[in-house]
Amino acid sequence: MNSAFRRFIMTILFLTVFVILTTACGGNTKEKQTGAADAGKLKVTTTIGMIADVAREVGGDEVAVTGLMGSGIDPHLYKASHGDIEKLDKADIIFYNGLHLEGKMAEMFEKLEKTKPTVAVSSNLKEEQLRANPQGGSGSHDPHIWFNVKLWMSATEVIRDTLSEKDPAHAEGYQERAAAYLAKLEELDKYVRDQVAKLPETSRILVTAHDAFGYFGDEYGVEVTGLQGMNTMSEYGSKDVSELRDFLVEKQIKAVFIESSVPRKSIESVIEGAKKLGHEVVIGGELFSDAMGDEGTVEGTYIGMVKHNVDTIVNALK
Repeated sequence: MNSAFRRFIMTILFLTVFVILTTACGGNTKEKQTGAADAGKLKVTTTIGMIADVAREVGGDEVAVTGLMGSGIDPHLYKASHGDIEKLDKADIIFYNGLHLEGKMAEMFEKLEKTKPTVAVSSNLKEEQLRANPQGGSGSHDPHIWFNVKLWMSATEVIRDTLSEKDPAHAEGYQERAAAYLAKLEELDKYVRDQVAKLPETSRILVTAHDAFGYFGDEYGVEVTGLQGMNTMSEYGSKDVSELRDFLVEKQIKAVFIESSVPRKSIESVIEGAKKLGHEVVIGGELFSDAMGDEGTVEGTYIGMVKHNVDTIVNALK
């Protein structure tokens, strides 16, 4: 091997090692910078995105919030990964919805609450505020409380009080931010009522893939029906499809809605069935039911999600 070729080989080896070390160090630096930015903050882990959004609004710069379930994720079917378990283990506080929304994680929460604050944001709601689940079973109540803005204000108060109790040094900040956010929710509640009021009463019928919008219907005067039950784990059959098809034909409903976290094929089978009977039905738009929009978008916030939903519904049905 001549000296020129040897120098060439050594140069290649040196550059390869340099790239590997630089990449590794860069990754570690990024992780350290993230860790340093969150140092001293209260570590909060949540399940659904709606809870994560409120925790960030109320917690401000005093908390580091990690949400387990992002856009398009169905919490009814969700199974915690090894990484999720690690995030839950490292958290100072865990917030979840409760009411059997996160059914597959219930036992995990029962174990965790023995070692750290593990709080259901629905815990302050009274029996008479909750909708019964007609399917019965272990989940005896409808878990989709965020579709009644008033009930979601109660969830916000649970988060506020838990943060204040766990971190009394910053309680004043939590109280102030919660007050400001609750005022925004009051405005949101009024916005939803004003939008629905634009619809003729005969047009206030909402048909979706699964029965997630019951609280919305009860509070804002909209008749709601879904192909599947409140829990997407429940199966639907040909009888369910034919009954919903007949309902669309009988009521002369022109638009139905798909959901971001539920496969659209279920509702499409109903549309096809109505078409065979000579009744045309269109998809009025996509609603966010069990998950919000992508992070960084307007629909990726609770307030933005609710506004998107009601605007989509009203525009399609009026």
